[in-house]
Amino acid sequence: MNYKRILSIIRKEFFQIKRDKRTIAIIILMPIMELLLFGYAASTSVDHIPTVVYNNDIGIESRELLDSFVSSQYFDLDYQAESMEEIQTYIDNGQTKAGIVIPSGYSNDIKNGKIAQIQLIVDGSDPTTAQTILSSAGGVVQSKSIEIIKEIKGMSMPQVLDLRSRVWYNPNMSSINFNIPGLIGVILQTVTLMLTSFSIVRERERGTMEQLIVTPITKMELMVGKIVPYVIIGFVDIVLALALSVFWFKISIAGSITLLLLFSVIFLFGSLGVGLVISTVSKSQLQAMQLSMFMIMPNLLLSGYMFPREAMPAFINWISNFLPLTYFIKVLRGIILKGNSFSKLYQEFIILTAFGLGFLIIATLKFKKKIE
Repeated sequence: MNYKRILSIIRKEFFQIKRDKRTIAIIILMPIMELLLFGYAASTSVDHIPTVVYNNDIGIESRELLDSFVSSQYFDLDYQAESMEEIQTYIDNGQTKAGIVIPSGYSNDIKNGKIAQIQLIVDGSDPTTAQTILSSAGGVVQSKSIEIIKEIKGMSMPQVLDLRSRVWYNPNMSSINFNIPGLIGVILQTVTLMLTSFSIVRERERGTMEQLIVTPITKMELMVGKIVPYVIIGFVDIVLALALSVFWFKISIAGSITLLLLFSVIFLFGSLGVGLVISTVSKSQLQAMQLSMFMIMPNLLLSGYMFPREAMPAFINWISNFLPLTYFIKVLRGIILKGNSFSKLYQEFIILTAFGLGFLIIATLKFKKKIE
C-alpha cells in the first residue's frame, strides 16, 4: 500500500469539496440548524396557553379564581366570550386551546358553603396540550379550593370547587387522531419536494436542458409544466392516504372531503414550488437532495407536527409562520377532527395560495438567470 498515493487522493477530495461552496455551506449549517431547532423546538412543556373565558358571575370570587389561573403561568386569558357559541368559535379557529366557564351562582355558592362548579372546555385535537391543560387546571382549582376552605371559618367540606372538564374533537385524546392528519401533510410535502427538486437539475445533467432552451416554450410555461404532473401524483397520494386513514386507522373525517382535497391541491403547488426553486439553484442531484433535506427538517420540527407550537419560544414560533406545512397541518386537523368549514379556514387558503404563487415566480426568475 502506497501511502503517498493515498495522501494524494485525500488532498484531491478536500480540493473537490472546497470547490463545492453549496455543499460546504450545508455541511456547516446543517448540524448548527438541527441543534438549534431541537434545542428550542423539541419541547412538550406547554405554558401560556391561550384561553377564552365565559364568566357569568359578577362576584369578586370569580375574579379571584381567574387571577389564580393567570398566576399559574399556564393560562393566558386573552379572550372574553358572551356565549358558549363564541367559545366554540374561538377554539374552532385555533385562537384558543381552552375555555373556562363560570356559572352565574359561583360566588353565592362559595359564600353559602356549597360546592361551586367550574366548566373547562379543552381542545383535544392536540393530546399533549390537552393533557397539560387538564392537569394544570386541576392543580389551580385544587389549590384555590384549599385556599377558600382556609379563609372561611367553620367550613368542614373537603372540596369547595368542582371542576367539570369536557374534551372536544378528540374525547379519548388518542394520539393516532392527532398524528395521522399531520403525518399526511408531512408525507405529501416530503414526497413532492424530493421529486421536483430533481426535475430541472436532472435535465441539466442529462444534457437535455439545451433542447428545452431552444424551444419556444416560456419560462413560466416550463415551470407550470414541470409542476402539474407532480400535482396529479400528489393528488393521488392524498386520496390514498385519506382512504388508509379512514378504513385502516378508523379516523372519521368530520368536515368536507372536497374542501380537504381543494386545500391539498393548493398546498401541493407551494410544496412543488419549493422543490423547483431547489432544482434551479442546484448544480447536481446530490446538491438537490441535500437542500431538500435541509428544508424538510425545519418543517418537521416547527410546523406543529411533532411538537406543540405553544411550547416553542416566540422567535421560533414566528419562524414557523413562514412554512406552508404549518398552515396545511392546521387545515388537515381542522377539517378532519373539527369539521371546520371554508369560512374558518379562508386565511389559510389565502396564505397557501400566496406561497404557491410566490415560489412558482421565484423558481421562474431563478431559472431565467441560469439560462441567460
